[in-house]
Amino acid sequence: MFLKILFINGPNINLLGEREQSQYGSITYSELEDLCTKKSIELGIKLEFVQTNIEGEIVTLIQKAKKNHDGLIINAAGFTHTSVAIRDALQILNKPKIELHISNIYKREEFRKKSLISEVVNGGIFGLGSNGYILAIMAIHKIIKNENK
Repeated sequence: MFLKILFINGPNINLLGEREQSQYGSITYSELEDLCTKKSIELGIKLEFVQTNIEGEIVTLIQKAKKNHDGLIINAAGFTHTSVAIRDALQILNKPKIELHISNIYKREEFRKKSLISEVVNGGIFGLGSNGYILAIMAIHKIIKNENK
């Protein structure tokens, strides 16, 4: 039986490869999705990989994950620092959750150094570029497997 993982990508992640390559690297969103899909297949994970620029859509996706997924990985992007609604949805979701950021938010502008969601997830991966996505998939897999022992 496959584990079902929801991977939410927030605003502007669809522009990877075009924007601030010094922060986000040169990988495109499509290439990143392909890498994540391959890793998921290796681990026996059915991955739903989504991106939206709309805060309310992220909240709805998190709420639906309660019934449809075994765990969640989120790169809330700019909403990390501003969205109480996303934080609240994550806090309500009683499933393993990982926060992810391509850049190290703690080495950036002052307003980016505060994550509203870090307190309501199992853990976070920051500043490891696109490799962080693969690490997040491996970590959520391990967390879920350990919970089911």
